Amino acid sequence: MKKTALIAVSDKRDLAPLVTSLSNQGWEILATGGTAKVITSLGVAVTQVAERTQIPEMLGGRVKTLHPKIHGGILFRRGDSSDLREIEQYDIQSIDLVVCNLYPFRETIGNADHTDDEALDQIDIGGPTMIRAAAKNYKDVLVLVDPADYELVVEALQAGMDGLSNLPLTTRRSLASKAFSHVASYDGAISGYLAADDESFPGELTISGVLQSNLRYGENPHQRGALYRAEGITTSGLGGYQQHHGLSMSYVNVLDADAAFRCVSDFDTPAVTIVKHTNPCCAAVMNSEPSGEALSGLYEKALLGGDYVSAYGGIIAVNRIVDFDLAAAIRDVRHPESGQRMLYDIIVAPGYELDALEHLKKKSKNLRILEVEPTGDRARGLEIRTIEGGFLVQTPDAIEDITLEVVSEVGMDEETKRELRVAWILSKHVSSNAVVFVKDGVMVGMGAGQPNRVQSARLAALQAGERAVGAVCATDAFLPFPDTLVVAAEAGCVAVVHTGGSIRDAESVEEANRRGIVLAVTGYRHFRH
Repeated sequence: MKKTALIAVSDKRDLAPLVTSLSNQGWEILATGGTAKVITSLGVAVTQVAERTQIPEMLGGRVKTLHPKIHGGILFRRGDSSDLREIEQYDIQSIDLVVCNLYPFRETIGNADHTDDEALDQIDIGGPTMIRAAAKNYKDVLVLVDPADYELVVEALQAGMDGLSNLPLTTRRSLASKAFSHVASYDGAISGYLAADDESFPGELTISGVLQSNLRYGENPHQRGALYRAEGITTSGLGGYQQHHGLSMSYVNVLDADAAFRCVSDFDTPAVTIVKHTNPCCAAVMNSEPSGEALSGLYEKALLGGDYVSAYGGIIAVNRIVDFDLAAAIRDVRHPESGQRMLYDIIVAPGYELDALEHLKKKSKNLRILEVEPTGDRARGLEIRTIEGGFLVQTPDAIEDITLEVVSEVGMDEETKRELRVAWILSKHVSSNAVVFVKDGVMVGMGAGQPNRVQSARLAALQAGERAVGAVCATDAFLPFPDTLVVAAEAGCVAVVHTGGSIRDAESVEEANRRGIVLAVTGYRHFRH
């Protein structure tokens, strides 16, 4: 019996070797309109699907393959006598290979100027139906959704027309699994797009991702790791990074780079941060733009004014295009104590001037240089975190236009307000309980991850030392007792901001008034676990 392949692809790469091999082995090739034209242009004979079904494509191409002549040929069980009688009764010919990938829905919605009608037009109906049918009947029908798998078929066909029949069942099953994943991912992207404006959580949630890269290893070398780019959940960010230089990324590298870029992305003005174990150890933010201050100077302020000991081996992030002067500073600025050149694992930025990129490449062959598309509307999408036996979902902790309400007798001027806002935003990116000291736009002290808030304040004060004099302090939640404020004030801080809402708020206000410092509340909490 003559074998038949059904081919209907949007991604038409690498078709020539496949269709040529099929034709040389005597296979009949069925194809839909656009695919048929490409195959014909390759000099290979092709039968239009409409010839097989005797029904033309209709509704502007929305109905092409949805017909018993097609799906009966895919789904009938070759060893089932009842199925065989039925296909003979209705003159249905077998389809033994289905090659299909789907309309470019993701690419369409990735265009910021797309319309809803354009997106809906790219929702494939016939393609997923064919793929699912072939994958369900994988014992008799081979299904290919990825051009990378064509070579497998070409090699098998070298054994003759029946070469595909000899493929191991495990291979067929694996390709079927890949096919179902392809459709599920596609449907997940569509579901995420349609639900983008829903405020309630869905009763069923499909997480759709596309493999971005296999990582060097997981959180530890004995663990495996991979990065998937989210589809229909987030807008942009590290999931789609482009690497220009350096070693391949590990699981920890991705987490740290993401934490660093998230931090600087929360600022409208130029910002630089250096992260270690997902916590910023150095950070500096310009007061305004343009301010006349160079990015290189901002980097030096962040490093020299912060925890430069922890910065060694860390991750640099900047929210502006890296210019040559910044690249030179990253290469040349030395450790204030040891005099050694600073060592970094990763630099992440929205872009690089060409001479800056080439200069950074000379710093180290291992230095990972990442380019990340700036994140769009960070309030959209979902944040997802796994637990044993499930996963948690929440809306992003997006920075809004918060109001700093002064609750102390001492008021604040615009400079103090600006400093408190910088400190408050930075506290969001520090592990709870978080306390941050900021002076002149530079994070001079930070306490992270302590079970009690006052201990984080002590760590921030210890790190800041004399630099705390005249600084401001932010903490990521309310002050349960005045003790954190006391530590900050005794270190030299002139203003403190917290969430507010403790039953002992009045005690903290009283302590601030007694010490003559500013106390402000935001009404928002920024826990980070």
